[in-house]
Amino acid sequence: MKRWIVMAVLLLLALAAGLAGRYQATHLPHSWDQQAYVWQRVWTPQHAEALAASQDLFSTLRVLGLQVHPREGFRDIQADTALLKQDGRPLWLVVRLDGQLMQLDEAAIYARLQQQLQRWQAAGLSVVGVEIDHDAATARLPEYQKFLRQLRQKLSPSLQLGITALPAWIGSPALPGVLQQVDSSVLQVHAVLSPTQGLFDGQLALEWVRLYAHLSPKPFRIALPAYGMALLGYDAQGALVESEASQRVAGNVQELTVAPQQIADFLQQLAQRPLPHLRGIIWFRLPLANDRRAWSMATLRAVIQHQPLLVSWQVKFLPQPQQDGLYDLIIENQGPVDAPLPREIHIQAEGCLAADAVGNYQLATPSAPLRFIRISGDQLRAGQSRPLGWLRCQQIAPGGTHVIP
Repeated sequence: MKRWIVMAVLLLLALAAGLAGRYQATHLPHSWDQQAYVWQRVWTPQHAEALAASQDLFSTLRVLGLQVHPREGFRDIQADTALLKQDGRPLWLVVRLDGQLMQLDEAAIYARLQQQLQRWQAAGLSVVGVEIDHDAATARLPEYQKFLRQLRQKLSPSLQLGITALPAWIGSPALPGVLQQVDSSVLQVHAVLSPTQGLFDGQLALEWVRLYAHLSPKPFRIALPAYGMALLGYDAQGALVESEASQRVAGNVQELTVAPQQIADFLQQLAQRPLPHLRGIIWFRLPLANDRRAWSMATLRAVIQHQPLLVSWQVKFLPQPQQDGLYDLIIENQGPVDAPLPREIHIQAEGCLAADAVGNYQLATPSAPLRFIRISGDQLRAGQSRPLGWLRCQQIAPGGTHVIP
């Protein structure tokens, strides 16, 4: 009898441990669905490399297919449909409706959307949904709700309908009505504040997600940044920014970056708060080799797979031929992940006749040791280097270089 009781207890403990393990795994970040936005307006050969390298990272791709702007009008994005068919992953066709549009021409938008859908479907693409990305003012949400209701009625029942949602909508009584019109939504928590406040605030994002999770009656995902952008200045419409496409604006720019560790910390905290309806993460944007403001694929992989985000800097001294004591300086990121350029670099040297900084740095004078101070922020990809400056000194102290992140 005692043996039977012991076996029963052991069986119950094993069952409880199994259930606990399944419950815990359900809420770990790596169990969330991972998707990516393909947001480039012009497709290049780098897309093939990026898609191949991300096959095991992203279950689904959300591809910009149509853009409507008050000045530029309609713009069909010529995605490489042959490449997407070869890739084979499910696709969402994303329609970007600029927030400055005075009104939404539902008939014209649907006609152009339908044309793009037909092109993609004729090319054999696995289109599973349409996402509307519209930064509607909160006061215009009732109008947006009507637009979405009409669009849902016209779209094929086989297609899902989703939207991008803004944190500013959370306090609006019109938000529930908007969310009722769609099958799912994506809460964007990056680039939603004034550029002077940065691209991403982890604590604010956590609060927005918590509030949104209890407001949304449908599944939702979170759009997270894997990129940086430049603040070029301001005009009558607000901030001028540059990200994946160069605006070719001369003058001083302020680089806005998001460190991988910021996002890793956010995900770790989010994992400790099981939330209703949260289904996964969508990364903005698919990194291309020539996209200098996007994280590298290696960095994005490290964040998604919860690898240690180690940063290792080295300053290299390149002697100039036939120039005794003259060195060019470069800063190299020898770590496995992209990182913001170091804040300061100190070099202990003797008998220095001259020195100067270049690029993102300025030389503090007078100073001993030599202090190279960052004056503009930027990300440096893993394995890449950047000019730091130059110096002419009789002797560089061994081990006398100190990098301050």
